[in-house]
Formats: sequence, structure tokens, C-alpha cells
Amino acid sequence: MEVISFVALAAGLIIGLGALGACIGIGIMGSKYLEAAARQPELMNELQTKMFLLAGLIDAAFIIGTGIALWFATANPFLAQIANLPT
Repeated sequence: MEVISFVALAAGLIIGLGALGACIGIGIMGSKYLEAAARQPELMNELQTKMFLLAGLIDAAFIIGTGIALWFATANPFLAQIANLPT
């Protein structure tokens, strides 16, 4: 059953690359927030609100990818297609 191994590999890639992208994105956003807060401290509260909103959206994209990967790993829709193939 090569399909199970390919699905496991794809799920690992989805979760791993999603986590990598989310970490890089939040790191870049955090550094830019600190730069902007250092330049204009009076806008710190407004920038902080936007930063936390964007951090939530970045994490939401990663969580959705993880959910889809785990869905494929547990309730694999591709196995039903293989079961119907003639041998």
C-alpha cells in the first residue's frame, strides 16, 4: 500500500512546512513591530493590536493545514478509490 506511505509523507510535509512558514512569518512580523515601535512609540498600542490580529491569522492558517493533514492521515479518502480498483 504505497498510498498510505505517500499520505503519511504528505501529511508530514504539510505540517512541517506549515510550521516553518508560520514561525518565519511571526518572527519577521515581530521584528518589524519592534522596529516600528522604536521609531514611533506613540503608535505602539495600535501596532500591537494589528500585530496580534495578524499573528492569529498566521496561526489559523497553520492550524487549518494541520487539521487537513490529520484528516488525510486518519480518514483517508484515497483508500476508498484503491479498494474499488480491479486486481
